[in-house]
Amino acid sequence: MQHHSSSPQLKPVLNTLQLWGIAVGLVISGEYFGWSYGWASAGTLGFTVTALFIAAMYTTFIFSFTELTTSIPHAGGPFAYSRRAFGPVGGYLAGAATLIEFVFAPPAISLAIGAYLNVQFPAVDPKLAALCAYLVFMTLNIVGVQIAATFELCVTLLAIFELLVFMGVVAPGFSMSNFTKGGWSGHDVFSLASVPGMFAAIPFAIWFFLAIEGVAMAAEEAKDPKRSIPIAYITGILTLVVLAIGVMLFAGGAGDWTKLANINDPLPQAMKLIVGDNSNWLHMLVWLGLFGLVASFHGIILGYSRQIFALAREDYLPAYFARVHPRFKTPHRAIIAGGVVGIAAIYSDEWITLGGQTLTANIVTMSVFGAILMYILSMLSLFKLRRSQPGLERPFRAPLYPYFPAFALLCALVCMGTMIYYNPLIFGIFLLFLALGYAWFVLTGRQRAAGQRQPS
Repeated sequence: MQHHSSSPQLKPVLNTLQLWGIAVGLVISGEYFGWSYGWASAGTLGFTVTALFIAAMYTTFIFSFTELTTSIPHAGGPFAYSRRAFGPVGGYLAGAATLIEFVFAPPAISLAIGAYLNVQFPAVDPKLAALCAYLVFMTLNIVGVQIAATFELCVTLLAIFELLVFMGVVAPGFSMSNFTKGGWSGHDVFSLASVPGMFAAIPFAIWFFLAIEGVAMAAEEAKDPKRSIPIAYITGILTLVVLAIGVMLFAGGAGDWTKLANINDPLPQAMKLIVGDNSNWLHMLVWLGLFGLVASFHGIILGYSRQIFALAREDYLPAYFARVHPRFKTPHRAIIAGGVVGIAAIYSDEWITLGGQTLTANIVTMSVFGAILMYILSMLSLFKLRRSQPGLERPFRAPLYPYFPAFALLCALVCMGTMIYYNPLIFGIFLLFLALGYAWFVLTGRQRAAGQRQPS
């Protein structure tokens, strides 16, 4: 996909290790919080089944998605693939879905940053801390992608180290009987009554891996995307699967897991069950635990800004957001725009009453709706492009085609159906966002057509 010579471009500066850091860093906060809400409906054992199902979906999805990312390296990621496969409307739907995913994930993470700081400093208002996190990391992203990616790699490595420390500290008190007690939606043995809770827990299992596909949005800034992106994606998903299983198992075996099921800081609270309230280990976990949250928060700001930039560059959003900073060569207006939406979400307290869930749980669910729609469209794009553009250069081809992408597509459809069933109100708001965006899309159709007629 060619851009006009006058359209703003991003600089290719990222290496393979930095891309792996972005892949893992985008997601790693999902190991620190969010997933434990799944225990509330499914129990530990039921949620383990759900999480393994979702891990299989993500693994097959990433192996398939990498074919698209390396064939069409574009800052819009899924937007570019669906537009190429299904035309402007397909591009709009995938772009809007990705935007919702990436704009709504950061406020949930920033609230968790506030919760972690509140553990250390009870006088700190979690929402004020969340606001400050936005201001700091939007600034860092504006200053330059090379600096941002290097910072991302460092905090990701610290976050992985911290998760290993957590497992090591709670290991002496680990008991499988703690993990399995009431593990099937509050029951000790599996029954059909456990199944609805396992389906209801799907968005929180997705949170373990949500946003790894954001590496696609850094593809224009990769030095050698056709080689480095497959390595970053595949090593990234394997890293995350191992960490997710380890964290969930050790946290659940530390004591009474029901105390961890509806909170934003399950790891410090799990560690308290082993080492007490005043251990130095606990203080270290809170501080280093922030690195995991910061890695994802920072990385997803990079992701949403590239999505807003790419949509604006193609006239799907106002061209105002497609400007690149003259000095730093970063999409500064897009970074600020996504931040304004995220900060508004943090302060929208009326969300708390939706469906009886917490503000964080509702924001997570909204983000996951965007992700699942994007996964469905991406896999459909893969099948369509294999048929309609067999000659497209594919440096990486999905293994076990068509089985891997078909399995990922089927899993995504199951996830979408169950999430609509359990979250009809949030799904209605999700559809409202898509409809409002589509109205803008239709109203600006002539402007896009005029732009495409300009000589390149």
